[in-house]
Amino acid sequence: MSVYDFSAETITGDDKRLSDFKGDLLLIVNTASECGYTPQYKGLQEMYERFREQPFQILGFPCNQFGAQEPGSNEAIAAFCERNYGVSFPLFAKVQVNGEDAHPLFAYLRKQAPGENGVD
Repeated sequence: MSVYDFSAETITGDDKRLSDFKGDLLLIVNTASECGYTPQYKGLQEMYERFREQPFQILGFPCNQFGAQEPGSNEAIAAFCERNYGVSFPLFAKVQVNGEDAHPLFAYLRKQAPGENGVD
């Protein structure tokens, strides 16, 4: 099993198979618009612009599980990211990354690297 065996809903409501990114180096990022790390969007976007012609993708997954720092709807998140940071890398619908309701991708990632970066 690999990350390419999963799919996820995009921020606009479409189903996206991660196998569509097969062959690309993936940076899968848990994000939150009201987090102290929110300015990371700027750096992520710059990285995406620099490397997107290579086999590289950034996949952003908003989550509200850490201090309720992503309370908005998917539409509000998309608008915020575009308006404030010009985000053009793929964003996905808000997910849970921990617990029984964790998205299957994040349950898989957690098993691959338990306890990394506070996700566990």
